[in-house]
Amino acid sequence: MGMWSLGLGAVGAALAGIFLANTDLCLTKAANATLEHLEDTDLRFTTDDQKVIKAKSLWETNGAVVMAEASELSSLKPQLEELGVPLVAVVKENVGTEIQDFRPHFAGDIYIDEQKHFYGPLQRKMGGLGFIRLGVWQNFMRAWRSGYQGNMNGEGFILGGVFVIGAGEQGILLEHREKEFGDKVDTADVLEAVQKIVPVK
Repeated sequence: MGMWSLGLGAVGAALAGIFLANTDLCLTKAANATLEHLEDTDLRFTTDDQKVIKAKSLWETNGAVVMAEASELSSLKPQLEELGVPLVAVVKENVGTEIQDFRPHFAGDIYIDEQKHFYGPLQRKMGGLGFIRLGVWQNFMRAWRSGYQGNMNGEGFILGGVFVIGAGEQGILLEHREKEFGDKVDTADVLEAVQKIVPVK
């Protein structure tokens, strides 16, 4: 009877772990970013690592859609260009060939945020339990089918997000934080937020 109890206890613990990993109960809650937190971030060019700009320059005139490690929004590039709004990706590091591998899947400029401001103000990580989340596997399969394989190099546990930032001091019009690896923002929500941007004349 003791072995059965031990076995049932182990199965129960495993099922409880799988259940908890597939809910948001164990995830760190995201803290909303502010313009003050983002605008003075130094962003390094990926084409010339000696060249650095302040993040504010990306949205100062026409606003911007800024993605912290996401490629799904490339499909919006034609609509964004028509509105004069740039599409930009911000990554946290450049390890090996990861930016070169990412570039064919993204239609905008790519910058490196070494300070990881676009991943904060409270950085959230999804550890090993993320690999038993059903949504993570669905996101992985979607990315794999589209030809993007990613890599196992560097810091891969920090969750990213998407920002639609208005022109000048208009502020952050949309902030989507990943709940899990590969969690994508609704493109309709992005376009709705972009249409609220009032360009600075």
